[in-house]
Amino acid sequence: MHGVDFMGIALQSARMAAQNGEVPVAALIANSSGEILANTQNRIERDNNPLAHAEMLAIEQAARQKKNWRLNDCDMFVTLEPCAMCAGAIVQARLRRLYFAAFDEKAGAVVNGPALIHNARNIHEVEVYGGIKESEAQKILLAFFEALRNKNANKKPSLTKLD
Repeated sequence: MHGVDFMGIALQSARMAAQNGEVPVAALIANSSGEILANTQNRIERDNNPLAHAEMLAIEQAARQKKNWRLNDCDMFVTLEPCAMCAGAIVQARLRRLYFAAFDEKAGAVVNGPALIHNARNIHEVEVYGGIKESEAQKILLAFFEALRNKNANKKPSLTKLD
């Protein structure tokens, strides 16, 4: 699509999220002309906001950029299969296509779990393509969680004296 490696750009943003202590998930939205309307990463920790998933932030940013909540001429590129909240927002925003990197068997809701995108009752149908640069996304996620586990393993447990 337009010779731009949108998923590669999203993966770079995911790496930046990891450096900022966020789960390394990033989302990018481009319009049919190939213009990037949003390039976001998780900000849950930074904003203390459980809604600050990369996909939600990207939809909000792209809608503001377009001055229209209908993103039906836009495609989203995200580094991890979206959760239920984000999958619902993708449908509501009327995105044309969703491309994601790594599958998420635990919390994913596009292909895994409730598979919300392909529900016959949806008001809009989104084309879905999964597994784009999957191994690269998995490496970023695995390295982040391994570093987090190692950091937590090195912490000494605090003891509370009970009277």
